[in-house]
Amino acid sequence: MRSALKWAGGKKKVVHEIASLLPKRGKTRLVEPFVGGGSVFLNLDFDEYLLIDMNKDLINLFNIIKNQPAAFIADAQRFFTGDNNDSEKYYQLRTQFNQSTDPYERSLLFLYLNRHGYNGLCRYNKSGGYNVPFGRYKHPYFPNAELEYFSEKAQRATFIQGDFETAFTQLNVSDVVYCDPPYSPINPTSNFTAYAGNSFTDEDQRRLVDYAKIAQKRNIPTLISNHYVDFTRELYKGATKKKLFQVQRSISQKGQGRIKVQEILALYK
Repeated sequence: MRSALKWAGGKKKVVHEIASLLPKRGKTRLVEPFVGGGSVFLNLDFDEYLLIDMNKDLINLFNIIKNQPAAFIADAQRFFTGDNNDSEKYYQLRTQFNQSTDPYERSLLFLYLNRHGYNGLCRYNKSGGYNVPFGRYKHPYFPNAELEYFSEKAQRATFIQGDFETAFTQLNVSDVVYCDPPYSPINPTSNFTAYAGNSFTDEDQRRLVDYAKIAQKRNIPTLISNHYVDFTRELYKGATKKKLFQVQRSISQKGQGRIKVQEILALYK
């Protein structure tokens, strides 16, 4: 099942790779400290889910879809008209989003901006303003079926806004953890880690591994995704198991920037 959101770095196409390495025996709850678009949650079957992300707008949206699906779907669909698929209208609604303090209004506009904005990006400036440009799509897709499915599955999920540490402080022995942090850059020109208005540094990457090792000592397995580069090759050298595979990634706005890159799954178990 696809996510209702377009999401740069989304995991729908590699869920099978993740599932092949993610331990499930005796584990009833999936914990994701970086839930993002939610593709892993949507496509793996657990009794419960604890889903966390730094992005407040994302978590508000997910909780509203969970708790008010019919009203939200009806209200959101009104934004998906030909008149709104226009650069002038897009920037007007983006300004409205940035000025709004109402969680429900922001959630409606967040979905609109996500489906009409450029290339599945979710990006904020240092002042917290959403600044993704207009995407120029002929017919932006309204994800009705995806929203309904998400709402149904979300009844087994808890969504919390916060740093990934929040997830690791709430673990129990029946949990398994999947981490999809902002990736280490392939090269300096492709360094984009500020998807929630804050950067994710090399020190944050090390801190995540430290938490994975602490969970490992409690018999709680943690699986981490990342680009396979010199930094992560060294970072994950102590992992119990590693798996490498290639994925299609857009690393620039130009067509030739869409190349296959190598990713790593590092399991601490």
